[in-house]
Amino acid sequence: MERPDYAALRQAAKEKRIAAMKAENEKGAEETAGSAEPVALEMEDGEYTVDIVLEGGTGRAAVSSPAVLLVRGGRAYARIEWSSSNYDYMKIGGQKYLPVNTEGNSVFEIPVTVMDAPMDVVADTTAMGNPHEIEYTLTFGSGSITTAAATDAEGVSEEGSVSSIVVFGGTVALAAIVVWMVRKKQKRS
Repeated sequence: MERPDYAALRQAAKEKRIAAMKAENEKGAEETAGSAEPVALEMEDGEYTVDIVLEGGTGRAAVSSPAVLLVRGGRAYARIEWSSSNYDYMKIGGQKYLPVNTEGNSVFEIPVTVMDAPMDVVADTTAMGNPHEIEYTLTFGSGSITTAAATDAEGVSEEGSVSSIVVFGGTVALAAIVVWMVRKKQKRS
């Protein structure tokens, strides 16, 4: 007897739930209270990184830090990646945000409503079987904001170019050592 693919079933249920929430949002069925107005930043529009601190919940969840900070029209938004794929929506100021991905860990693009102080968020997780909303705070450190890595015309970052050179150089050095060892062994024979 073949066992069901539980991971695939969970993924299908998550996608179905997200589709239902998107349909609900499109119909305008849910009126949201509160405000999720992004904070104004005196920075050029673009992509940056920012350190974030997550507090609250059970202590088992985490978010990637630094996170991507997006500045659009002088307003701050963050791309939050959770340590789990089980988050199916977030709420900020009563407004619901759906994940921007369907594979891997849950990723959300949310407004940053305050810098250098805890920002209240709610994240809904399906990890415990039934969905549960969990309260967290995210603190975005304005002193940690840096520009995203510069990229060349092919979209390769400067850091990527340097690491490619290092890997290539290491490979050449390893090949030289192997050739030297083979020649040394041949001379002994």
